[in-house]
Amino acid sequence: MKAGKYKFFIFVNLIILFNSLNSYYLAEKKQNSIIKLFCLQSVKEEMMKAEMVYSEEIANETCDCYYDEFAQTASHQDAKTKCKLETKENLNHKRKI
Repeated sequence: MKAGKYKFFIFVNLIILFNSLNSYYLAEKKQNSIIKLFCLQSVKEEMMKAEMVYSEEIANETCDCYYDEFAQTASHQDAKTKCKLETKENLNHKRKI
């Protein structure tokens, strides 16, 4: 009887652990998508202000860069500045080719 209770206890703890991990990764995914939505909108507005044709590819690359940099530095402004410069350099390089 004790072995059955012990197995049940372990099973319940595994379910709780699985749900906790699942919730954590779901929250990370939601946060990433919210940040990406705001970033994409911001990039689109910046491109239109600069009278550039909006490119989804450029916007996604810029926002991926931003998210990675922000995760490393935890500084919105530093991540934004670095990724804007990288995007400009990439655009200038592509125009020369």
